Amino acid sequence: MEKIIEEKKQGQSLVLEQKEGNTKKLFIESYGCQMNFSDSEIVASILAEQGFNTTQQLEEADLVLVNTCSIRDKAEQTVRKRLEKYNAVKKINPTMKVGVLGCMAERLKSKFLEEEKIVDLVVGPDAYKDLPNLLEEVNEGRDAINVILSKEETYGDIAPVRLNSNGVTAFVSITRGCDNMCTFCVVPFTRGRERSRDPQSILQEIAELNENNYKEVTLLGQNVDSYLWYGGGLKKDFDKASEMQKATAVDFAQLLNMTAEAFPKMRFRFSTSNPQDMHESVLHVIAKHHNVCNYIHLPVQSGSTRILKEMNRQHTREEYMELIDKVRAIIPGCAISQDMITGFPTETEEDHQDTLSLMEYVKYDFGYMFAYSERPGTMAGRKMEDDVPEQVKKRRLQEVVDLQQKHSFFRTQRFVGEVVEVLIEKESKKSDKHWSGRNSENTTVVFPKEEYKKGDFVNVKVTDCTSATLIGEAVGYSNMN
Repeated sequence: MEKIIEEKKQGQSLVLEQKEGNTKKLFIESYGCQMNFSDSEIVASILAEQGFNTTQQLEEADLVLVNTCSIRDKAEQTVRKRLEKYNAVKKINPTMKVGVLGCMAERLKSKFLEEEKIVDLVVGPDAYKDLPNLLEEVNEGRDAINVILSKEETYGDIAPVRLNSNGVTAFVSITRGCDNMCTFCVVPFTRGRERSRDPQSILQEIAELNENNYKEVTLLGQNVDSYLWYGGGLKKDFDKASEMQKATAVDFAQLLNMTAEAFPKMRFRFSTSNPQDMHESVLHVIAKHHNVCNYIHLPVQSGSTRILKEMNRQHTREEYMELIDKVRAIIPGCAISQDMITGFPTETEEDHQDTLSLMEYVKYDFGYMFAYSERPGTMAGRKMEDDVPEQVKKRRLQEVVDLQQKHSFFRTQRFVGEVVEVLIEKESKKSDKHWSGRNSENTTVVFPKEEYKKGDFVNVKVTDCTSATLIGEAVGYSNMN
């Protein structure tokens, strides 16, 4: 749950430029968090070298891949339905091969391959480079599987193909895996231990995006704040590094500073942060650079210290509030968003009230809120009884959502009458005469098109707002162009 799951993007099938000479068709769908969508770009890049072009026509595909998520039960059920659909098509097109990628792959490998026989290959998040070999196995009539988790793999040497891109914003992965054993989360078991990517390969990828006129990059990881490059290897093994490796190591604040300085006309965001690893040095980098956005996604999960302990979160309510105070002091006006789980095992009414009072203290700009659902394979799934009744979970969730709605409106109102810098990303959903983009604080801004075009940085005078959107009029180009 440390990862943002955008509902409107679920199940998108990916399309990229057709490579001349490629004759095979790949249909690839993604579910879950942004890391999964980013991984699909890596997979498409690897398979483009194997003669595959993407298609959005399921019926004509030679290979169908679904990139899966184990974070929420809903995603898992959806993927099962999709696999049924693929297999119905397979009856018409028997040469078609079906594969499962990503986080569900490791956990359900034997179920999918042996018991239910609904897929031909199963590939875990660290084994995408093995896809050409696995496909060979499948073509020779054997089931193929590789879900081995790696201590080294970061895909730093693969330039991802940008899929379904607006051509303006892009995600660049900087870490893989996670060392935080939160009891509700499957990520350490499905994506392995945390390792960081070589900073030079990150800067190289951003340089290519810059050359292709991308204007904004989000540095991506399960836990970006604990980024640490010391020549390769797991984060947890840093204490065994040589003195030279330790002296030349690059942490997240340094990486963020390097990217902001190297590309002054690009805007930078990052996600996701973990409160226990958020260092003050990162806040000073955000404050120092105009092109690092004033926005931090800072999942808290609960406002109750007792529940945080049950979740194995490495921070208390008070420590989180101190961090919020620090953010407000160093970056005045910084937008902060949350992840929140209601109805975690043993949560009492008092714990729930602690969550609401923490929300009142922070007044988040927006949030991602869920009722707890037990995930197989997690510590909570194994050791804790899911003892909060469903209707209580739902009622508490509704109270959290209602309060967030109120705070979101409070936060957007502060921009009315102000001029904000907006990067134009796309046409407004409601009108083809308006542009839509985001300000530094990650709030959507809509304004009349006039002479401006996609990819421009524009100053917009805000005249009105809803709880999620700012409405205004352009007053000129910003000096980021």
